[in-house]
Formats: sequence, C-alpha cells, structure tokens
Amino acid sequence: MKTTRVIFALVIVLLLLCAAYSFYRQPQQVPKTSQSISPTITKNVLGTSIQTRTKSSGCVATQGIEDEACTPGDVIKGATREQICVPGYSKSVRNVPESVKKEVYAEYGITTHMKNEYEVDHLISLELGGSNDISNLWPESAEPRPGFHEKDKVENYLHKLVCSGQMTLSDAQIKIAHDWKEFLPLVQN
Repeated sequence: MKTTRVIFALVIVLLLLCAAYSFYRQPQQVPKTSQSISPTITKNVLGTSIQTRTKSSGCVATQGIEDEACTPGDVIKGATREQICVPGYSKSVRNVPESVKKEVYAEYGITTHMKNEYEVDHLISLELGGSNDISNLWPESAEPRPGFHEKDKVENYLHKLVCSGQMTLSDAQIKIAHDWKEFLPLVQN
C-alpha cells in the first residue's frame, strides 16, 4: 500500500511538471489593446498593421482616393525613422517592376492612358516606410486636382515632420493611408 501511494504521488508530480512545462512553452499572447484608426488600419501595441487586400479586380478610385479594398496600404516591416531619414533611402528601396505596374492598372480597369495622366503611386510613400507590395500601389491621376503632384507635397511634408521628430513614423503612415488630403491646406503654396 505504501508503494502504491508513492507511485501515485510520483504520477501526480509528473503530471504537474508536464502541465507547467507546456504552459511555459506556449507563445506569449499579445494584449488586445488595439485602437481602431480607420476601417483598414489598426494601431496596436506592436505598431502599425495594415489589413490584407480583399479585392484584386474591379477596383475604383473615387475623387482621387484609392479603393481601400484593393489598396489598403503596406509598410516595409522593421523600417525605422533612422532609416527613412537617410538621404537616398527611397531610391534604395524603390522596386516596382513594369509587370506589377500593368497589373495595378488592370485591377483598376485602366486599359489605356496618356503619358503623365497617371502614376502608379505608393499609398504609404517609400519615404514613410511604405512597401512596393501591390497592396500599397494604385494608379493615381494628375487631374482632377488634387492629384499625384499634390500628394507628393504631402509625402514630403510628413517625411519632414517624422525626421524632425514632430510626428512618429507610425502616425505618419496611418495618416497618409487614412486621408492624405487633410494635409493639403498645410502644403499649398
């Protein structure tokens, strides 16, 4: 009987050890403290995350704004303020092949266009850590205004704010993806 109790106690101890081991081996859960910024962008404890595309055809830009389902935005994972503020950074990461540009035009139903009528633009600009992924690209028109020329000014303005420490990189990414036009009064000449 004494032997049975010892074996039973050992089994209980082994079960407890196994349970403790499996508990401590499980990955840590990220706290659910997300704050919704817009339907497609969420700021959470890890930084900026952009949702996945839900459409890849039948995309429509309305009044100079991308189709959020096709172009929700995307960032280069791990891009930092220090990296993007180095002169020449954008040039060093720019890589959108012609085949991808053609795909962007096709998704938005643009079969022909004149030179300088559109540019395949990064919703979150490269100078703000945006990626070259198709989920961050859309055919932005020059006309009607505001168009891609005006958005370029907003990109430069936000880049300057980030590099001077007046705005975080994450906030700039969220703001340009959510509604870049809100900054037009600040960049108009």
